[in-house]
Amino acid sequence: MSESSAGDAMATAAAVAVGWRRAGIAGAAIGVIAAGAAAGVAVERMTVGRGMRRRARLALDASGPYGSLRGMPGRATADDGTELYYETDEVEPDGGTGAGTRPGAGAGAGGTGPRRRRLFGRKAPGPVTVVFSHGYCLSQDSWHFQRAALRGLVRTVHWDQRSHGRSERGRAQAEGVTVGIDQLGRDLKAVIDAAAPEGRLLLVGHSMGGMTIMALADQYPQLIRDRVAAVAFVGTSSGKLGEVSFGLPVAGVNAVRRVLPGVLKALGSQAELVERGRRATADLFAGLIKRYSFGSRDVDPAVERFAERLIESTPIDVVAEFYPAFTEHDKSAALPAFRDIPVLILAGDKDLVTPSSHSEAIADELPDAELVIVPDAGHLVMLEHPETVTDRMADLLVRIGAVPAAANVGGHGSTAQQPGG
Repeated sequence: MSESSAGDAMATAAAVAVGWRRAGIAGAAIGVIAAGAAAGVAVERMTVGRGMRRRARLALDASGPYGSLRGMPGRATADDGTELYYETDEVEPDGGTGAGTRPGAGAGAGGTGPRRRRLFGRKAPGPVTVVFSHGYCLSQDSWHFQRAALRGLVRTVHWDQRSHGRSERGRAQAEGVTVGIDQLGRDLKAVIDAAAPEGRLLLVGHSMGGMTIMALADQYPQLIRDRVAAVAFVGTSSGKLGEVSFGLPVAGVNAVRRVLPGVLKALGSQAELVERGRRATADLFAGLIKRYSFGSRDVDPAVERFAERLIESTPIDVVAEFYPAFTEHDKSAALPAFRDIPVLILAGDKDLVTPSSHSEAIADELPDAELVIVPDAGHLVMLEHPETVTDRMADLLVRIGAVPAAANVGGHGSTAQQPGG
C-alpha cells in the first residue's frame, strides 16, 4: 500500500478524535477510544485497499446468507400498542418442519432438499416450545445457527424486540417514555400469549434477551411456575452493568460512563446525520463490532459480516433510547424463580460486554444450574461457537424430555454446514 494511503488511514484516526473533541469533555473522552479503534483500522488499511474491502463486504453479503431462515410470521401487541413481530417454526407429525422457508433453505450439501433429522423411535418431539429472545442491537436472526439445528426437531418461536428487526418502533418511546427492561418483560409475555399460549416453554435469552426473561419472571412468577420447563441464559447479566469496563483503562471507562448517555442522546436527536457518518466510517465500526462481538481470531469472515449487518441495522436513536436501561437493570431478586427448573448459563470467557463473571454471579444464585464458560469466545458466542451453544441447548431439551436422547442435532448449527442448513 502506498505511503499516501497509509497516511490517509492514520489521518482517519486523528480526525475521529478531533471531531469528538469539538463536543467538549464528553467528546474528548469518547474520542480517545474512537481514535484507538481507528488506529487499529488504519493498520488493516495498510494491507487492504478501500475498494477491495468494499468488494469483499458485498461478496460476503452474497455468499453468506446467514439470517435467511424464515418461519410462519405473526404479530403480538404489547401493552402500549406496539406491534411485535415473531416467526414460528412448527413441527409436523412426520418430524418435518412446517416453517415457511425460502427455497433451498435447510438443504444438505448437495442442495437437493430439506435435511431431515431422525427422531430415533419417536414420531414427534415432546410438547415444548422454545422461545428465543435476542440481544441489544440485534434481531431474531442472531439465532441463525441454533434455528437451523433445531428446526423440524422442536417447535420454536423467534421474535424481534421492540424497535429492533421487523418489530414496530416502540410507541411509548415515540411519545418520550423511556424504555426499561420491565417493558421488555411485558413484551415477552405478549409474544408468549400470542405465539405459545399453551404448553411447556424453554426460554432462551442472549444478553438483553436474558434480562428480558428475568423481567418476565419478576412480573409474572406464576407463568414461570406453571409453564416454564427450562431456561438458557447466554452472555447475560442480572445487574451491575454500570461496573463493566469494556476492556478499557479505569480512567477512560469512568469518563465514558459519565458522558455516554448524554452523547448518545445528542446523537439520537441527529439520527439522519449520524447514520450518514456511520456509513462513511464503515471500516471503523467494523473494527469496533469485531472487537466487542468475538473473542477468537479465526471467525468465519461471513459470520463477522453478518454480525456487522445486524448491528448496523439498528438506528442510532434506538441505540440511544435503550442504553440507559442497562445501567438501571437489576433483576437478581428475580433469579430464585428459576431454582426449581433446569437452567443453562453460558458465556464466552472473552466477553467484554457482559463478562463471564456476570454469568458466574447468576450461577451463584442458581447453584443447581449448569454453568458453561466457552474458551476463546466473545459476546456473540452463539455465532462464534454455534456448535457448543447448540450442543448444550440440545442437552437441555433432552433433560426436560422435549426430544429423545439420541436426537440428531449435532453439526447442523455449525459454520461448517451450508449457510441455510
